[in-house]
Amino acid sequence: MKVMEQRAVRIMTLSVIFLVVIGSIGAWWFHASWGKKVALCTAHIRRSDLIATISASGTVEPEVVVDIGAQVAGIIVSLGRDKSGRAVDYGSAVDQYTVLAKIDDSLYAAALETAKAQLQQAEANKISADANVLQQKAKLLQAKQDWDRAQKLGPSDALSKSAYDQYQANYEIAKANVAAAEAAVEQAKAAVAQAKASLVSARINLGYCTIKSPVKGVIIDRRVNIGQTVVSSLSAPSLFLIAKDLKRVQIWVSVNEADIGSISEGQPVTFTVDAYPDKIFQGQVGKTRLNATMTQNVVTYTVEVNTNNDDGKLLPYLTANVQFKTGRRQGVLVVPTAALRWSPRSDQIAPDVRQAAHAPTSLLMRDGKGAGAVGVLQTHGTVWTEQDNFVRPVNVKIGLTDGTVTEIEGDDLREGMRVVVGETERETATSSTVERSPFTPQIGRGTRQSQSGQSGGPTAPAGER
Repeated sequence: MKVMEQRAVRIMTLSVIFLVVIGSIGAWWFHASWGKKVALCTAHIRRSDLIATISASGTVEPEVVVDIGAQVAGIIVSLGRDKSGRAVDYGSAVDQYTVLAKIDDSLYAAALETAKAQLQQAEANKISADANVLQQKAKLLQAKQDWDRAQKLGPSDALSKSAYDQYQANYEIAKANVAAAEAAVEQAKAAVAQAKASLVSARINLGYCTIKSPVKGVIIDRRVNIGQTVVSSLSAPSLFLIAKDLKRVQIWVSVNEADIGSISEGQPVTFTVDAYPDKIFQGQVGKTRLNATMTQNVVTYTVEVNTNNDDGKLLPYLTANVQFKTGRRQGVLVVPTAALRWSPRSDQIAPDVRQAAHAPTSLLMRDGKGAGAVGVLQTHGTVWTEQDNFVRPVNVKIGLTDGTVTEIEGDDLREGMRVVVGETERETATSSTVERSPFTPQIGRGTRQSQSGQSGGPTAPAGER
């Protein structure tokens, strides 16, 4: 009996200890999870100039590129010389008609000599045909005279019937021979013309063995070496790529179909390249190509941007980060775009505002479409100001945006007003209100980073998604 009582005491003791441990863990977890409070991150409303842009990427391309090929087949036996006397290579400056390369011309030189011989033979055949015409005409004259005499005598004792018929037949044969000889002359003339054409073709093919530059420019690609065999079949093999003038280049920019309506000819453009990250280049829209492409159900158009390259810094095929200027505002009130995306919890909203709204979630609803694509004028939104440990809404009219800051208007707005852009745990904050740069997107509860594509546009504010 005592053993059972002792066992019961031990079980009860262990149960109490277990409950105490569980309670301690629960209290610690509750304190760790719910005991922390959050601090609101705010930023000032400020007055500033605003430029709205569409962001896209493109490639630097020469305005005119000539692809030099070979029209005959053979082995490359030598390369030409550029202006400095060196063998043509990448970056060589060449004039029009500068020799770029030479193909072994042995076969084509032999073909030229053969064509010359064939022409001489054709010309000799024509001379022979002309002489044959004269000979046949002489025979015709003799046959005609014999036939005329036979007609005067007629079939008689002096001229037999068979002899009479023979003279007539000889005359007809002579006429036919003259016609055949004249036809042979025409045939010989055609053979001469054909031989001359073959000679011209052979001479041209021999000339094709020397590859010359058709334009003045710079070699941006050399695709052949000495000893390499080029084969010309249905398409000419590409040997050299020459940029006609590198002082004028273009940026071929891929623009999303959602932004193409904001692009127009002559529109100012700025862009940078990774090779010179601190230099901003200027340009303007030339034209929009209509042959759109589709990649993963995204339609893009190629926009040509013209720019000056007198200093030669823009090398062909550099990647350019392009900004199309779509709008400009001067001296307007701007707020970080994150302020238009942040939404409070119901317990963060001032009690009188909650009561007036009749429903906590109704305060999260905003009129209009909110902040959408970069540079597009929107309708209305809401920003929140901090007051007495609560937040209050301020309805604003949304204007131009560059993705980082947005133009706002409103009767209750003033320069220097602080608005909430996000929140963070109080333990990591230095005070209940943390000042952040208004031009740096804030990440916190109720916010999200802008997921922009080529247009660079921000996501819609919370409550409008």
